[in-house]
Amino acid sequence: MTRIDYDLLIIWGGMVGASLACALAGLDLRVGLVEAAPFAASAHPSYDDRTLALAQGTRRIFQTLGLWDALASTATPIQRIHISERGGAGFAHLDCRDEGVDALGYVAEARLIGAGLLAKLPTLPGLELLCPARLEQIIIEPDAARATIRFGEERLVERRARLVVAADGARSPVREQLGIAALRWEYGQQAVIANVTPALPHRHVAYERFTEDGPVALLPMSEGRCAVVCTVNDPDVPAVLALDDAGFSTLLHRRFGDRLGDFSRIGRRQAYPLFLLKAREHARHRAALIGNAAHTLHPIAGQGFNLGIRDAAALAEVIADARRNDQDIGDLAVLDRYADWRRWDQRQTIALTDALTRLFVNPLPPVRIFRNLGLLAFDFCPPAKRWLTRQTMGLDGRLPKLARGLPLTA
Repeated sequence: MTRIDYDLLIIWGGMVGASLACALAGLDLRVGLVEAAPFAASAHPSYDDRTLALAQGTRRIFQTLGLWDALASTATPIQRIHISERGGAGFAHLDCRDEGVDALGYVAEARLIGAGLLAKLPTLPGLELLCPARLEQIIIEPDAARATIRFGEERLVERRARLVVAADGARSPVREQLGIAALRWEYGQQAVIANVTPALPHRHVAYERFTEDGPVALLPMSEGRCAVVCTVNDPDVPAVLALDDAGFSTLLHRRFGDRLGDFSRIGRRQAYPLFLLKAREHARHRAALIGNAAHTLHPIAGQGFNLGIRDAAALAEVIADARRNDQDIGDLAVLDRYADWRRWDQRQTIALTDALTRLFVNPLPPVRIFRNLGLLAFDFCPPAKRWLTRQTMGLDGRLPKLARGLPLTA
């Protein structure tokens, strides 16, 4: 008889993997979580803390898991979204009041989200933290997934689980070792991110500004700051990163405009390559992919992290249902239910972000005219605005129980 060490083994914690571990609490499961980095978070806030846009659906999931209270006081609500194109007359806006909610989403510091998860993990029954450690090899057997895990340089251990979950990022070692093909499309651009302080108050408005060089997003933060995501063509990235604060402020003002006035303080800049990645399969016998291991998106509309959190919530619900029905949680018939459930949301979200990216970089005059007319028409079409708002809020389609405020044990 095959020895089983865990019911479920999550490869790489990260925020999506850790959220899955939290979602599984209370299901009487033995869960192992492999994380390469030590479980620690800086206790000191920084002006340059990286931020994440949390959809309304993600807030509900975190609230159901008991994670939101630690974030509520520092997360900045997005009450309105303003969409425009530089040099064009068209614009559109989304307003939380039209949906009867307090906010369309929230902007939170990634460090604080991570700290909340780190504080929660040691309290979860049945969870073993394997860190710092990394996966060396994964082999799928009929009755278990066999993982070889390395601690430090010399110590290797072997663990078997009924199900292994890859939450290990876009370059997922689990996905690659299992031979799961992935489509990857390079956008030829990078996202230059920074925190800035504008002269004028942001009034809880998030801005998505399209330019011929790529989109620029400004998201409202605490203390009057804004998080900037500025898309830059690959050849121009070194020059942009080399700019001093005044030079970057000038670049940002030229591309974004003067809606928020001058930028009096510019934080440290970082650049990340932009690409689209889609795994051909999201489930196999004894293996499932979530988060960036399954899909990596362009940051336009801030959907990537939220899509991964919905993956975690849906997989946890499928596992809970399988346990309730005395089914093997690693069986392909069970995991196919997860893959089938998530397919529509993933395709919708990927298609939306990719289409917006491609549409708004097309420089042809007829396309520009069409875009501006389209923005104006969209702003006067409540059904279209409601669909986009619900999609970006993570409240469209079949929602996991956790996104509806219901515990998995109910």
